[in-house]
Amino acid sequence: MKLYYAPGACSLSPHITLRESGLAFEPVAVSLKTHQLADGSDYYAISPQGYVPLLELDDGTRLSEGPAIVQYIADQVLEKNLAPANGTVARAQLQGWLNFISTELHKGFSPLFNPATPLEYKTIAIERLQLRLKWLDGELAGKDYLMGAQFSVADPYLFTVTNWASMVGVDISGLANLAAFRKRMVARPSVQAAMREEGLIA
Repeated sequence: MKLYYAPGACSLSPHITLRESGLAFEPVAVSLKTHQLADGSDYYAISPQGYVPLLELDDGTRLSEGPAIVQYIADQVLEKNLAPANGTVARAQLQGWLNFISTELHKGFSPLFNPATPLEYKTIAIERLQLRLKWLDGELAGKDYLMGAQFSVADPYLFTVTNWASMVGVDISGLANLAAFRKRMVARPSVQAAMREEGLIA
């Protein structure tokens, strides 16, 4: 398998998940500025939208969209318990978290990275994000991870998007449960390995 990623982007989530899974894969860096690979080849030829993450399976099949990719990975290594079984209430709850992170947090951060976004809108977007993150902080009370004591594929996604807060002026310093969650995530070898590969830590 190949995982196409951009350092620090949302592709960090499946990158961590792959490290957790133990599955063999090749990480392939993509420049989102030039949409080229390190060898100069055109990433649009692989991903017509130019987005990351993209997971290319050994048979050439390509999967896009992070929440779909991480669930596919989890289902290849059921013994790792990275996601509850399909068809269970717990799996639906996991999908609920993935959708919340995708639509309420990930997309909430997006306009803050765009220099063309008006300042007035950025202020509104930051306030909205802080409200959702405050609610999330309450949901993490008494839990190690989003699903409780058990790590799941939703956790790398939450970790990844909350990494962006300091870059765009979203203050999460007062969210103690989220801070404790992030500390637990940073301690995981899979997180350290993925971030090291992406050049995010030494």
